[in-house]
Amino acid sequence: MPNVYISGTGAYVPPKVVPNSFFEKVGSSDEWIFNKLGIKERRIVENEATSDLAYKAGLDAVKNANLKVEDIDLIIVATTTPDRQAPSCACFVQEKMKAFNAVAFDVAAVCSGALFTISVGYQFVKNGVYNNVLVIGADTFSNIIDWERRDSVFFGDGAGALILSKTEEDKGFIDFNLHSDGRGKEHFTIPGGGSETPTSKETIDNRMHYFQMNGKEVFDTATKVVPESIEELLEKTKTSIDDVSFMIPHQPSIGILKTIAKKVNLPFEKVMTNMDRYANTSGATIPLVLDEVHKADKFKDGDLLLFAAVGAGWTWGTALYKW
Repeated sequence: MPNVYISGTGAYVPPKVVPNSFFEKVGSSDEWIFNKLGIKERRIVENEATSDLAYKAGLDAVKNANLKVEDIDLIIVATTTPDRQAPSCACFVQEKMKAFNAVAFDVAAVCSGALFTISVGYQFVKNGVYNNVLVIGADTFSNIIDWERRDSVFFGDGAGALILSKTEEDKGFIDFNLHSDGRGKEHFTIPGGGSETPTSKETIDNRMHYFQMNGKEVFDTATKVVPESIEELLEKTKTSIDDVSFMIPHQPSIGILKTIAKKVNLPFEKVMTNMDRYANTSGATIPLVLDEVHKADKFKDGDLLLFAAVGAGWTWGTALYKW
């Protein structure tokens, strides 16, 4: 069976920059946000939907892979903030890219979305069903942020993309380690607007269409389950943490990433971050970071990449990749 490798990467972020000083009106400060979260600024959409960010990142990835849109067999979009409840964001993206040869659907795993979506796309290529799968992580969390709360500092908008293709060479994904636990569903949630609590005047008045987060539970869970998943994956693949060249993680906060790295004995200089410029872009974080490091020519043949994410649900997981 062929190996599955990343044949191209892409990214797009909206032009509007919102600095930390904006949040002084909700009782926060640049010093606190940067020291605690590692964020200096974030990008926020103006007159762009999630699919606008996603299709631009997708086209960038197609170009980087030296492919044409007609070569894309499947588009999967990881998002928590689709343009509409129906149809899928991926169908909007397919239309805007004019990638009409491609099947299109969404995956919902919040901040773990890109990693979970990569694992889905991987199966289609590995099993020979499709040749080129476009995975896009895209979110516009600014649309579900309560800008009157202090936790509005965490998120930004953006999209990242990668293309999974088959190869006979000794490179590509080695293994995945994915987990979910629905018992954590209340610790990061958007309570209003679904079938459980349909949209009403009451849900709007009670601001139930914005995300609600238990920050302590997010930190405690992330710093427990991600190191465990890393250790499980390394043991399963008989890999030493010393052999890992780069960690490409979701971007929850600098504190969470430092704690995870310390627990698994990974030097922090191997942990790739961009939250200082983009904050937490949810499903977009991993492909955004991957695109930056890739286009900076930091990866060398044979480098081992460790992907890691944790998100609402709970959802979390890791993957090992040979460049």
